[in-house]
Amino acid sequence: MPGSTFGSLFRITTFGESHGGAVGVVVDGVTPGVELSEADIQKELDRRKPGQSDVTTPRKESDEIHLLSGLFEGKTTGTPILCILYNKDQRPEAYDAIKRLFRPGHADYTYLMKYGLRDYRGSGRASGRETSARVAAGAIAKKLLARRGVSIVAYTLRAAGVQSTTIDYAEIERNPMRSPDPVAAAEMVRRVRELAEKGDSAGGIIDCVVKGMQPGIGDPVFEKLDAEIARGMLSLGAVKGIEFGSGFPAADMHGSEHNDWRDSSGFLSNHAGGILGGISTGQDIVFRIVVKPTSSVAVPQKTIDIEGNDAEIVTEGRHDPCICPRIVPVVEAMTAIILEDQYKRQAALHG
Repeated sequence: MPGSTFGSLFRITTFGESHGGAVGVVVDGVTPGVELSEADIQKELDRRKPGQSDVTTPRKESDEIHLLSGLFEGKTTGTPILCILYNKDQRPEAYDAIKRLFRPGHADYTYLMKYGLRDYRGSGRASGRETSARVAAGAIAKKLLARRGVSIVAYTLRAAGVQSTTIDYAEIERNPMRSPDPVAAAEMVRRVRELAEKGDSAGGIIDCVVKGMQPGIGDPVFEKLDAEIARGMLSLGAVKGIEFGSGFPAADMHGSEHNDWRDSSGFLSNHAGGILGGISTGQDIVFRIVVKPTSSVAVPQKTIDIEGNDAEIVTEGRHDPCICPRIVPVVEAMTAIILEDQYKRQAALHG
């Protein structure tokens, strides 16, 4: 199955299914001699794991990390690191009632068209559970980036139609929505709970800010830094759009407004989101992504069965009524993977 590997010099390959024995990742291109422990990775996985609150899926997975290679005496060896997380709370029988039906918004139909079969148990490789492997790899990338002075923070800017209007990074991990605005977070939670009681779901917008970037990172034309970030973000199953800096409102701005003027003290604005010509400016990289509402809902919907007959489907089971809180650490992880690869490519260019 092609498409499970990402990156060039810092490269990851994820494996496993939602209701299989395990999910995991092989991470290649890790700098040797860096102190690394399972605890470094576990703290990131704990932010993504299910069952954190009543606005996430009640599935109980400890997501306990096991590192099977690439370490010696607490340091990276430079050889591939194998991270594995064993699945503990699979309930494939929950999908028996719908195994002959196509779930709206899911990859059921397209997987069947491509491979001639599909794993109906929680979507198999198309499941959001695959992202736990990315978070494990991203934790390693974050550790490497920290040595370069680079930090990444993501948060829920908007969810269930509620906008965060104040941005306080200290608030992000203090509420179940991972919003930087405690007042907005409370209203988000109320609306998500209300939708969950009706069997429905909500989407939202995740903001991501990268600080400490060196200028000159990224390649021109086809492998621009913003293009690589976009590719990584759109590889997340729930993500349906991305914008950088001022984003789509730039369509209504004038060139004199959107240009990031500068003087001897530096840039006076950051409408471009820290990237010009596909190369980092040294300013904060700023982007945001659109997260669709969770596809699995307990609201009756029209569909067809695998013979093509009209049918009705109600998707029961344990699903996130809003993906936003749990995708925040995934966005950070994927950003870290992309940036560490870009830094290594820059180092290779200059020998």
